[in-house]
Amino acid sequence: MTKRKMMSGEESKWMMEILNAGDQRPFDELLADFNSKFPPRLLLRRFHLSSSLSILLENKKTLKSTQRLVAFAILHHSYSAQHPSSNPFISFLVNAACDEEAEKYERAFILQLLGSSNNANFKEVLKLSAADYIKVFDPSSIAFLQHEQLKLQYCFKVNVDPFKHLIKQNYVKNVVPDPDMPQGCDENSPEFELQPGVKPKIGSGDRDEMVTGLLQNLSLEGVGPQWIRPLPPRLPVLDGELVWLNPENNHEFLWDHGMCADTSRGAAVRDLIAKALKGALAPAQHEQVLVELTNDPKLVYHCGLTPRKLPELVENNPLIAVEVLIKLMNSPEISEYFIVLVNMDMSLHSMEVVNRLTTAVELPTEFVHMYITNCISSCENIKDKYMQNRLVRLVCVFLQSLIRNKIINVQDLFIEVQAFCIEFSRIREAAGLFRLLKTME
Repeated sequence: MTKRKMMSGEESKWMMEILNAGDQRPFDELLADFNSKFPPRLLLRRFHLSSSLSILLENKKTLKSTQRLVAFAILHHSYSAQHPSSNPFISFLVNAACDEEAEKYERAFILQLLGSSNNANFKEVLKLSAADYIKVFDPSSIAFLQHEQLKLQYCFKVNVDPFKHLIKQNYVKNVVPDPDMPQGCDENSPEFELQPGVKPKIGSGDRDEMVTGLLQNLSLEGVGPQWIRPLPPRLPVLDGELVWLNPENNHEFLWDHGMCADTSRGAAVRDLIAKALKGALAPAQHEQVLVELTNDPKLVYHCGLTPRKLPELVENNPLIAVEVLIKLMNSPEISEYFIVLVNMDMSLHSMEVVNRLTTAVELPTEFVHMYITNCISSCENIKDKYMQNRLVRLVCVFLQSLIRNKIINVQDLFIEVQAFCIEFSRIREAAGLFRLLKTME
């Protein structure tokens, strides 16, 4: 079975360059490069990269000392924005910090990583390269904690390791010790020089090439045993039994979106509203709509009215329009109905609807102001003098009603309404509105 690789060839070469750069470049620059290449939103890629590094770190001879420090820094930094217990590699870091066989500078560096959120001096550490950190390391400056203390502090659950399970324990690790490397030998030790000044190669290839190849070919599965199990036989399909359909088999599905819907609910109201859009209803029909909506206010959502149809209802049956809008006040679509009401042609019926609404419910102030502005603009733009005078009278009476009932604060529209009254001062109602404004000053 082909295993899913955690790194591409390009990524493994890039990661090897970052690991090697720890000899010269400081940690903060390397971590910045890592963030640029793999930003936090690429959470799955970060997990794969961190998994590869953790596998290489398990064997202390695979990476050089400086490379190991850079790898630990990346392992911690990938999840540094979260709580330490949310880091899937926190147990690995805690175990590495308590490994007495590891170098003290390595254990100290990991402890500083774990406590970086509470350590103000850690930023200074990140300004060092891995090589410089090893050179200036002072063992007396670090107090090494016990394993159980670290687990309690960072993992919370002492006896639970989420990465251990029965099948995982039967896997062969992705990285095994090189049989050509003598036990206990270190590439950096002078005793292991074949010739003065010449370091040996590990196994049969160069170390960097070997690590790059490992990074490119590592997988999360490892080399596991094959769990061979026969496929269970399919049970026969009985007569009258439904056959399971899988969407990937290109079946054509026909959905009935009206299935299980209660089509009878509100049928009478829907029919009457449809008639109300075309003309005035008879008194008995008018009364029936009001009674039905009063008995069941939720019928307003099933009556067939939409914001686009509202102007027709306002002009033909304004009282029904008022009742419907009152019932729709808590609907998320009420703002759409208000927008249509503001922008429809001004008429006696539209003003009647708005006037009744202002006394029945609390309308948004911006809606009322916008409607008044639209009324004034309509009066100014009409060409027919007779219709203009008629509409001005209606608007003046409408505004006087709003002011006397304290629906609007006249100071908010004082200049606009005053200019309207002066422009049409020849009309008696406009003069009366002007006098009312003067008493409000």
